[in-house]
Amino acid sequence: MSNTRRAQPRLVPSPRGGVLSVEVSGAPDGRPVFLMHGTPGSRSGPRPRSIVLYRMGVRLISYDRPGYGDSTRVPGRLVRDAADDVAAIADDLGLETFAVIGRSGGGPHALACAALLPGRVTRTAALVSIAPPDAPGLAWFDGMAKGNTSDYEVADRDIALFTQRLLERADHVRRDPRILMDALRGELRDSDLRVIDDAAFRRHITDTYVEAMRYGGHGWVDDALAFRRDWGFELSGVDTEVLLWHGADDSFSPVGHTEWLASQLKQVEVQIQADTAHFGAMEILPQALAWVIADA
Repeated sequence: MSNTRRAQPRLVPSPRGGVLSVEVSGAPDGRPVFLMHGTPGSRSGPRPRSIVLYRMGVRLISYDRPGYGDSTRVPGRLVRDAADDVAAIADDLGLETFAVIGRSGGGPHALACAALLPGRVTRTAALVSIAPPDAPGLAWFDGMAKGNTSDYEVADRDIALFTQRLLERADHVRRDPRILMDALRGELRDSDLRVIDDAAFRRHITDTYVEAMRYGGHGWVDDALAFRRDWGFELSGVDTEVLLWHGADDSFSPVGHTEWLASQLKQVEVQIQADTAHFGAMEILPQALAWVIADA
């Protein structure tokens, strides 16, 4: 994974006002793939080094969702709004078609692109994604870590209180990003601990958190609230092939969420990996990239 200093972002006009902060890496003439970051996260999140992307023939496009990094906040945004953002960035870059990958909190946003940009999205991958809050037959909180469950329950009950608490947490993380990683340790499985104990990865992910919270934690708040609202699209509208990958031991986005998503999609390949948890999605990203460009 790359941990080098990032270039200045490309600022693209947002369809809802302000700008979207975009970063492009890899092969300039490669197959375009949008990478939707996790929650919290930013365009600088972990990904293969540019030389690896170049050799794969991938032109990787990542951007800060509104409220993160240098992207202008859009209060009350929905998951579906990501499709408009991606379309605006693709138009700015002169791209007609592209693939999309979403990791963790980026998963729902990648699926929104697949559903709402027919003819433009070629293939989609959602890694350790959550399911919609109203998913019929899914016990949404089953198997979920106590910290996540508590946060979402507060968000459902009292948005103002949830916002206040998360903004305070984001301020602490911005000043010392190790706080978030340390807070997660008690709820991580052994396979996740192995990933985050890698010094290079840990440094990269903490740098990503600093970038995400540069101007506060509103992106984090808006992501969480969007996940617990109607997503604004139907999974039945996804006509392209989708890869769903999940670590079997994930306690942040339980594997039942991916199993439910799979039941709603028309063309889906499901990979559930044993002895792997949430951060395993970082390690398998190169395989997911190879999958989404395989039909190109």
